[in-house]
Amino acid sequence: MTNLRAFGVSLCGDRERADDLVQETLLKAWNHLDSFHEGTNLKAWLFTILRNTYFSERRKRRREVEDADGSYAATLATHPEQHGHMDMQDFRVALTRLPDDQREALILVGAAGFSYEEAAEISGCAVGTIKSRVNRARNRLADILGMDQVANTESGMTTSA
Repeated sequence: MTNLRAFGVSLCGDRERADDLVQETLLKAWNHLDSFHEGTNLKAWLFTILRNTYFSERRKRRREVEDADGSYAATLATHPEQHGHMDMQDFRVALTRLPDDQREALILVGAAGFSYEEAAEISGCAVGTIKSRVNRARNRLADILGMDQVANTESGMTTSA
């Protein structure tokens, strides 16, 4: 690890950034462990990942506009809205109001990206049960967040309670 960190420092000149590069390298290596061929040089493989990560980020940063004081953003025609933050807070609260089994199923399928089959295996239940839990969780979230009411209002329909 120290050699990998030293290589990172030599590339970017910043110890903290080098630590981030090493961490990202190890994460990428772990996630792509199946592409490593046994009997080849693990150290060289890790150094290659770190190097490629560094240069990819550097190329990406060249296309970005630095706007530390916000002067460039002020020239934009539309200023960003902050509703997304509030919507996310509402969503988190609504998610905690779901039953545990529905919340687990929704997170496995909706957020973690597992298939229904994988989620069923993780949860130790039938695929149909997972599908049902996800469906009920989505409907319950829509009720809690008042999404049906908003959709009906936008389409010109009104609902009476």
